[in-house]
Amino acid sequence: MMKKKMNPILPDEYRMIDDFELKNRIIEKKEQYSSRLVILGHHYQRDSVIELADLTGDSLELCQKAARQRKADFIVFCGVQFMAESADILSEENQIVQIPDPLAGCPLADFANIEGVEYAWQKITDICKDQKIIPITYINSDAELKAFCGRHEGITCTSSNAAKVVKWALERFDKIFFFPDQHLGRNTASAMGISSKQILLWNEDNLSDEEIDGAKVILWNGYCHVHTAFTPEHVQKTRSQFPDVKIIVHPESSKEVVDASDASGSTGQIIQYVENAPAGSTIAIGTETNLVNRLNQMYPDKKIIPLVRSFCPNMFKINLNNLCWTLDNLGTLNVVEVSDAIKHDAKIALNRMLAL
Repeated sequence: MMKKKMNPILPDEYRMIDDFELKNRIIEKKEQYSSRLVILGHHYQRDSVIELADLTGDSLELCQKAARQRKADFIVFCGVQFMAESADILSEENQIVQIPDPLAGCPLADFANIEGVEYAWQKITDICKDQKIIPITYINSDAELKAFCGRHEGITCTSSNAAKVVKWALERFDKIFFFPDQHLGRNTASAMGISSKQILLWNEDNLSDEEIDGAKVILWNGYCHVHTAFTPEHVQKTRSQFPDVKIIVHPESSKEVVDASDASGSTGQIIQYVENAPAGSTIAIGTETNLVNRLNQMYPDKKIIPLVRSFCPNMFKINLNNLCWTLDNLGTLNVVEVSDAIKHDAKIALNRMLAL
């Protein structure tokens, strides 16, 4: 049996290799393993990693693509930890999921833990005894929270399908408990016509039983530092500099920023928005800077600019050095292993989403 280990410390020998040799060694490994190896790359990854990824996408796309990789023995996920966990949950028993840097976490996901969510759930369900409540976790969350949703008739969502998931949930339940991103939850609920008075930010000390009982949507107090970097002032300044600009932002941005922009959408939807824009367009994008820069290179007939530069240091932890190191240690290094019990329940919540 292969010995598996987690090690975030890159050996010195891999630090000394130049990018040209790293790229060639990675290509050799891809050719050697062929269909037995698949490299997944999130859109926020650096260009050098995206260039060598077999499949790219946003959270939903990669979740779906990971579930379809039945021929691959090894799935190397160039993203952050919760994404690799989701791939492991959806993978077959014989497949091994690895992440080049296990320290590539997500501060948004860290806002909610299983102890806090279970405590809040108990309080909310005790107060709302006569209502059916569904937990919805954003895919940017720990595997244990996905499993919690699986155990409580809940579901996961991504930024691209949040509206569909919330609509599905409200057709079956009286109330939604949404975590961990408050802004995605608020923007989605507001766009569906739910009154701001029926959207509550969970805070046990400042909410009365009456407010909790009367709410339609209860939000966890979490956020993404990349997308809360954008402000209405950035929107206003960009419009003053570029009068014909169209502004699209990610729905993890605040409601004030979303309302001030021309459109909002997931990473995949932002890419589609740029693709469909006519030549000569000026588009300001409120999302992670690596994607904005890449779109600017891909569409030279359009002016693509960042609403303001906002960078995800965790996504940037993946590079050619640790990707090469991982491929030299397929099946043994930085293997992502979700326990069978967590995997079983989490898969229920993920599959409910994928079925939509």
